[in-house]
Amino acid sequence: MSTSAEPLALPARRLPGDLAMWFFILAELTVFAILVVAFAVTQRLQPTLFAESRQALDSSIGLALTLSLLTSGLLAALAVEAVRRGRQGRAALMLAAALASSCVYVVLKLEEYGHLAGLGLNMEHNTFFTLYWILTGFHFLHVLLGMVILAWLAERCRRGAYTAADHSGLESGVLYWHMVDLIWVVLFPLVYVLN
Repeated sequence: MSTSAEPLALPARRLPGDLAMWFFILAELTVFAILVVAFAVTQRLQPTLFAESRQALDSSIGLALTLSLLTSGLLAALAVEAVRRGRQGRAALMLAAALASSCVYVVLKLEEYGHLAGLGLNMEHNTFFTLYWILTGFHFLHVLLGMVILAWLAERCRRGAYTAADHSGLESGVLYWHMVDLIWVVLFPLVYVLN
């Protein structure tokens, strides 16, 4: 019987991705937090205007936008897991599927923007739509950048650039995409649902 007091060797835990990406995400989340607070405070000050203006939005479109981004985020997370298991080809396919799911978001959002602009509900219409266009437009730009990142990551996975031991760049790109998801999960109820 061994009475060795040797501690069990636990696997080293580390923060996924690069530290620089975490600082970038924190900065972006801070900007979005300021915009969200501005929206919430203004809604509190002008509840009737916001309730009436929100009627022009289709919450089922907002839900479809949410589902497309969450699906894309899940597929991106599965891509990271595939690389950790040494399956770079599968990761490339998961990232391509994540990109396709994000395309659904872009198409739906552009249709919504076109519909609202056609109704004359542009940025200058009222306070609600000023904040709507700023918040969702800023987020939309982040989605477009995220799609470029997903495409780049998919190509790198296809070429076998990431390994189970070295995939920090992949994690960083997917972390950015999760930030985009997280922001939309806050924006959807704030803009489309809550009165």
